[in-house]
Amino acid sequence: MSPILNFRILGQGTPVIILHGLFGMLDNWVSFGKKLEDAGYMAVLLDQRDHGRSEHTTDFSYPLLAGDLRRFMDENWMFEAIMMGHSMGGKTCLQFVNEFESYVRKLIIVDMGIKQNVDGHQAVFDALFSFNPDKINSRNEAQSAMMQYVNDPATVQFLMKNLTRKKDGGYEWKMNLPLLHEKYTNIIEAIRFNHPVDTEALFIRGSRSDYILDEDWPEIQQTFPNATLKTVEGAGHWVHADRPDELFQIIIDFI
Repeated sequence: MSPILNFRILGQGTPVIILHGLFGMLDNWVSFGKKLEDAGYMAVLLDQRDHGRSEHTTDFSYPLLAGDLRRFMDENWMFEAIMMGHSMGGKTCLQFVNEFESYVRKLIIVDMGIKQNVDGHQAVFDALFSFNPDKINSRNEAQSAMMQYVNDPATVQFLMKNLTRKKDGGYEWKMNLPLLHEKYTNIIEAIRFNHPVDTEALFIRGSRSDYILDEDWPEIQQTFPNATLKTVEGAGHWVHADRPDELFQIIIDFI
């Protein structure tokens, strides 16, 4: 049974489906979606399973995420779309085009390759598990607890968007934190292709990020012979937060 996915649609025109990364949600991409709307596209923003306001499940893998997306498109009469994903969302898009290439008009991958990623989230998980959200009295209390493990205010603010107040007092996580921790090895695994993908693809990386290195590109090009690579100077992994205007222009020029 496929989980119910929360979504938001902005505008009309050719659909551009946007998938967020780990610990993210569609809200992270609303301002970007509004720019696409103004440019004459239909921005389709999704909360992936176990994130944001989408349903919590008992399993998490890229084949499952790609299956969720296929069912969402079928149920909403979207049989072809421009597919765009950041980080974990990029890997969902890669899995999707691997299985359902005919659904993908063009592919945009923001700061994510096809290789297995290094385990780089332990400090974040430590921060998220460092307090019981049901027992805290304020958001400041949660923020102070997490800053003991993640000494980066921007990352902590990003994570804080997942904290929501319960009707009966206390707080809770929007995301399914225990499951994401349990299935983390699935999240960082490589996407394995058994054939080249002919879909026109754009890979975008931040110059201060190491998710797509120069030595990774030949393997990506073997799998995606119609791919190009763009680098956004001065951007880290969260390219859309660091250099939103530059990212938008690169994408508009591509689509």
